[in-house]
Amino acid sequence: MREIVFDTETTGLSFSNGDRLVEIGCVELVNRVETGITFHAYFHPERPMAPEAQAIHGLSDAFLADKPLFGHVCDDLLDFLGDSPLVAHNASFDFGFLNGELKRIGRKILSLDRMIDTVAMARTRHPGAKHSLDALCTRFGIDRSHRVLHGALLDAQLLAQVYVELTGGRQIGLTLVADPVAEPVLMSSAPPSVSRPPRVFTVSDSDADRHRLFMEGVNNPLWGSLQ
Repeated sequence: MREIVFDTETTGLSFSNGDRLVEIGCVELVNRVETGITFHAYFHPERPMAPEAQAIHGLSDAFLADKPLFGHVCDDLLDFLGDSPLVAHNASFDFGFLNGELKRIGRKILSLDRMIDTVAMARTRHPGAKHSLDALCTRFGIDRSHRVLHGALLDAQLLAQVYVELTGGRQIGLTLVADPVAEPVLMSSAPPSVSRPPRVFTVSDSDADRHRLFMEGVNNPLWGSLQ
């Protein structure tokens, strides 16, 4: 099964209030294993960057000045996404901006049926715990020492590892107990076991006699002390 884990960076928190998408990073998984195939792009937002947002991801107006508009990269992005399920952390935020950009240029928006939210998954599996990407990386022992600022591709790569852990870890197909979050792909796709009748073994009289004679010839047998 092919899935895409993705993350976005923006000029602010609300597309409806005029904020725009400035970066997207996507990581391809097949059967919950990273293939090494990614998609990454920056976009010119056609508006100034909010200082609060720049403090988070470090993307300045000067850096984005020569980047393409979203519409110029849209086809490549949609080709990469295909019809695969889309995994994101606090997915309604990322879907909101991605669909906002698509609608803005007159393109068909992405169905929310494709959305998989790792925040919701984490809340189900670890109620009451912290569910930020940093907290989940710490919980699952995922190295994030190289994450100084937020970056869409880096965060998508970290999230891909978190998603694998949330869905059962590297041994996803070997779980013996049903998990309300994980989907044991290999187990569910395995063919049903077939019961076989027990095999009956018999010993001939001559074989039994040879065995008895052999056993009588053993000196000081260990089993003799147990009688």
